[in-house]
Amino acid sequence: MRIFGIFFLIKILSRQMKTLIINIKELLQVRENCVLKVSGAEMAVLPTIKNAYLVIQNGLISDFGSMEDLPEELNPEKCIDVDGKIILPAWCDSHTHIVYAGNREQEFVDRINGMTYEEIANRGGGILNSATKLNETSEEEIYNQSKVRLEEIMRLGTGAVEIKSGYGLTVEGELKILRIIKRLSNEYPITIKTTFLGAHAIPKEFAANRKAYIDLIIDEMLPEIAKNNLADFIDVFCETGYFTVAETEQIIEAGIKFGLKPKIHVNQFNSIGGIQAAVKHNALSVDHLEIMKPEDIEVLKNSETMPVALPSCSYFLGIPYTPAREMITKGLPIALATDFNPGSTPSGNMNFVVSTACIKMKMTPEEAINAATINGAYAMGISETHGSITIGKKANLIITKTISSYYQLPYAFGSNLIESVIIEGNFIA
Repeated sequence: MRIFGIFFLIKILSRQMKTLIINIKELLQVRENCVLKVSGAEMAVLPTIKNAYLVIQNGLISDFGSMEDLPEELNPEKCIDVDGKIILPAWCDSHTHIVYAGNREQEFVDRINGMTYEEIANRGGGILNSATKLNETSEEEIYNQSKVRLEEIMRLGTGAVEIKSGYGLTVEGELKILRIIKRLSNEYPITIKTTFLGAHAIPKEFAANRKAYIDLIIDEMLPEIAKNNLADFIDVFCETGYFTVAETEQIIEAGIKFGLKPKIHVNQFNSIGGIQAAVKHNALSVDHLEIMKPEDIEVLKNSETMPVALPSCSYFLGIPYTPAREMITKGLPIALATDFNPGSTPSGNMNFVVSTACIKMKMTPEEAINAATINGAYAMGISETHGSITIGKKANLIITKTISSYYQLPYAFGSNLIESVIIEGNFIA
């Protein structure tokens, strides 16, 4: 039985209850057939039905269509009239680090005063700072901090989320994070996918012996994670000053042997060949992509690897944005995610991500919504059950306030235009 925080109110519908939602101004991301992802020019197409109805039963979407085709024999136990409001699939956030201890507010001020992200990291800040805090904080306290963040993103419309480890950098620290993620998954009605990111940075005590830390990841962390079924994916921060391409390949090859599919941090500050290594190993996604060379785009063509952009990270750090227009023009798909973490993106607001993608990356609203729903689901391996309005998929829905059109969602970037969120048939307060 799932338990929810005392301050997190949730109205759970009966699993057998049939709920009918009527007079939907516009139903977005309607896919009659299960589409796994959309790419290139397809990203500009967002199928919708105006003046629509939708039926939820057993936590799933069981029917939808135009109001003029509403079946008379539905006989719902509950009927909700949302006249003037738009419904779309809940956001699928495929890249977060929301299990952490404390914050890094001082580093935020340091950057205002002129220090770069790399300079802060080189003096022992950044990821290493978060690792120190996490290893000094009890598992229960970290859980209590993390569940507040999870509840917040659910209220902001996220219906599925990937959460990474990576702020432990010790065997026990990494396992502690993964146990907390598993507990969150068990206690909240939201799909959570888990990524092991022990290769987030080299701990200070291993600075003179990088190989020893990589051996620790491969020989001690991975077997324990696999034994306790604590992760779905493996990730590496493949970047200058962090892990080389050769080290990345060594770590993800070890993870693959333990049944973990790769999802890799690449091209945040430099293009060093990480994308090529990711595609070679059939990574599910490559994430960040602020710096892209023509050869990086070429290698992603016709691959099964989803490029994931993190625009709120670029906004917060003042670094380049992923060149979405160029990538889409070249036929690539793109997913959008928050990168929610204490150092470079202390926000899990997918609504802001969608707005920022439109404003700064020049994605159209249609492209951004596709990127934050169906393509985000693909980047977590769940697009068969999430990310679109399709019969049989999870009833994960955002009900907007009364708005003029869905263009208002990215346009009014500072406003909360969400009235209600439904996750697996549950109304979230």
